[in-house]
Amino acid sequence: MNILLINGPNLNLLGTREPEIYGNQTLSDIQQDLTKVAQQNGINLECFQSNYEGKIVDKIQDSIANIQGILINAGAFTHTSIAIRDALVGSKIPFVELHISNIFSREEFRKESFLTDKAIGIISGFGISSYSLALQGMIQYLKNN
Repeated sequence: MNILLINGPNLNLLGTREPEIYGNQTLSDIQQDLTKVAQQNGINLECFQSNYEGKIVDKIQDSIANIQGILINAGAFTHTSIAIRDALVGSKIPFVELHISNIFSREEFRKESFLTDKAIGIISGFGISSYSLALQGMIQYLKNN
C-alpha cells in the first residue's frame, strides 16, 4: 500500500516559520517520524513538497496508478486552488486534508477550504500531531474500504 504526503507552499520553512503557530519541528523531522509509523504498518509513504501549484497538480496526476491515499497540507493553496481540488477529485484517490493550526479559528480568509467537501476527512488544529492523526485516519480508511 502506498500513501502520498503532499505539503504545499512555505511548509518547507517549518521549524523556523512562526514557531508560535507551527511549532519547532522541521518538515524533514515530520516526514521521518511519519515514514517510521507507515513502515510499522506495512505502508510505503512518499513525501512531496512544493511551493508551486502546478507541480502539486502534476504530482497528484502522476500518482493515479500507484497511490492508494493522499495526505495533503496544501498550505495557502487550501484557500485558493481550484486546480489542486480538481486534480484531487479527478484522480479519484481518497485524501485527508490536514492543517497544523485550526484554520477555523484564524483569519477569515483561512476559514474557506476548496478541499474539505471532497476529503474523506479533515484534521485541523492539533499542531504537528495533525500529521500523525491524518496518517492514522488514512490507514484505517484504507483497511476498511
